[in-house]
Amino acid sequence: MCGIVGYIGSKPAQEILVEGLRKLEYRGYDSAGIALCREGKLEAKKTEGPLTALEKRLQADPLTGHLGIGHTRWATHGKPSDENAHPHMDPGHQFAVVHNGIIENYLGLKEELQKKGYTFTSETDSEVIAHLLADLDDGDLVSTVRRAVRRMRGAYALAIIRCGEPDKMVAVRLASPLIIGVGDGENFIASDIPAILEHTRDVYVLEDGEMAVLTREWVELTTIGGDSVDKELFHVTWDAVTAEKDGYDHFMQKEIFEQPRAIRDTLAGRLKDGIVDLYGELSLAEEDLKKIDRIHVVACGTAYHAGLVGKTILEKWAHIPVEVDVASEYRYRNPLITSSTLVIAISQSGETADTLAALREAKKGGAKVLGITNVVGSSVAREADEVLMTWAGPEVSVASTKAYTTQLVTLALLGLHLARVVGTLGREELSDTATAMLRLPEQAESLLTDTVAIEQFARGIAGQENLFFIGRGLDHAVVMEGSLKLKEISYIHSEACAAGELKHGTLALIEEGFPVIALATQQAVRDKMVSNIIEMKARGAHVLGLALEGDTEVGKSVDEILTIPKTLPLLTPVLSVIPLQLLAYHTSVVRGLNVDKPRNLAKSVTVE
Repeated sequence: MCGIVGYIGSKPAQEILVEGLRKLEYRGYDSAGIALCREGKLEAKKTEGPLTALEKRLQADPLTGHLGIGHTRWATHGKPSDENAHPHMDPGHQFAVVHNGIIENYLGLKEELQKKGYTFTSETDSEVIAHLLADLDDGDLVSTVRRAVRRMRGAYALAIIRCGEPDKMVAVRLASPLIIGVGDGENFIASDIPAILEHTRDVYVLEDGEMAVLTREWVELTTIGGDSVDKELFHVTWDAVTAEKDGYDHFMQKEIFEQPRAIRDTLAGRLKDGIVDLYGELSLAEEDLKKIDRIHVVACGTAYHAGLVGKTILEKWAHIPVEVDVASEYRYRNPLITSSTLVIAISQSGETADTLAALREAKKGGAKVLGITNVVGSSVAREADEVLMTWAGPEVSVASTKAYTTQLVTLALLGLHLARVVGTLGREELSDTATAMLRLPEQAESLLTDTVAIEQFARGIAGQENLFFIGRGLDHAVVMEGSLKLKEISYIHSEACAAGELKHGTLALIEEGFPVIALATQQAVRDKMVSNIIEMKARGAHVLGLALEGDTEVGKSVDEILTIPKTLPLLTPVLSVIPLQLLAYHTSVVRGLNVDKPRNLAKSVTVE
């Protein structure tokens, strides 16, 4: 959510800012704007709606200059509108600021400034920053910014320019991601690397409490307090082309079909001679791993669903009790943490605000924290004690697919590693499981060769407004993810139910023709699952079943059947989720919706 771009150099800034914002559209936004400094005067253009609306305004009335900042906003304080869009300026147009995050004490600051005569034109917390800068202005941009941020509480990534200093730009980070791009006679600010990748591959990744002062020729890094910061340049090696659609109709479709490759990459180098080997990535000694007596998994949304699968994997293979928490709830329940607790923080972007807050709470309590993330250099990757990367590659669609399956694979690798260390699985079991994992990419590929049946079912449910997913055991965890995928991109209301709970109220909602998707891939509860399906059918439900290849019993009990290749029970979620992803995708396409950018949602949730 919310994208930031800043430029200082010799080139026209407008084009660079707009192109940079376009590269950040995948993050989700509801308005966009830019501000440029020209001949000692700040000018801004901003609009509600897509970036194309801003471009039309700029075509009619372009902004000129070589210093500027831009922003795509996802509403938190105040509805989407031209007035609430960024950049924000003070009444005298001395300062322009773009802001990601939330200023928690903005109401108190706003009241203080209003008493001094400052007037506000937006509903945002961010406008307070521009007025506060003007109120504290001492004639020097850097010292004014330092004084202002000391007054602010909350989370923020800031890019600030001042018309009186057209050769300087300032960036500040506290709990929201921000990078500095270093060029030749030009420098950049951005909230994510793709925004500046066509201009430079050399970046500084700011840490919490750090500030960058940029001119055309140099970048100075300090703490907010003014202490010098020595930091190595990070050279970006991946190519922006990997984020293109590659001939697919949508990014989500492309990313679903990339899953065999993503799973293969995540396994690569981690299974050697039939045994999992994470010693090159984890620094915890075996004696420390053996001391772990409980595991807490913290995550949000899709990553939380991956954690639910991981709970069963870790408990069954490593025999360590596991709790899974929605990250936004974790720190408010005062979790019981000791030095023997391992906390696993899962986040695709590595910047999820609630997950980062839970991670920090865990560290404060003395736990060791293991991060599982898809983004090298992200906050989770930097702040966790240990990190396991999911090598899914860039994921652009808001609805996560390949990030989820690679999170499952990574959790399975961790489970095997712990089982090996604590001795809960023998060598033969470890080898058999490793062999099964190595087959997953090929098995995932087989699920993508023929999607006709899924497309047909999608056409059948596209006109529905309600739908149920049911499952038992690990299938229940998977249907939670399937239900989320469907609702977030098709806008069909769906619920995921533990099949054994149907008779405790849910059956009252079933009527003739009601669509139900039933997973029955767990052999230990297959017979009970068949009974639950029959209960639904007896009340008029139209059931699509998902079972293992060769399971004819489930096929007899449903109206339509899909199958997945056989694998070990604990690995089936990696495969069973793929048909559910495809179903959500094709349903959204049939309904004519924006698959990659569903309404009201953002790719990276960097505020609580």
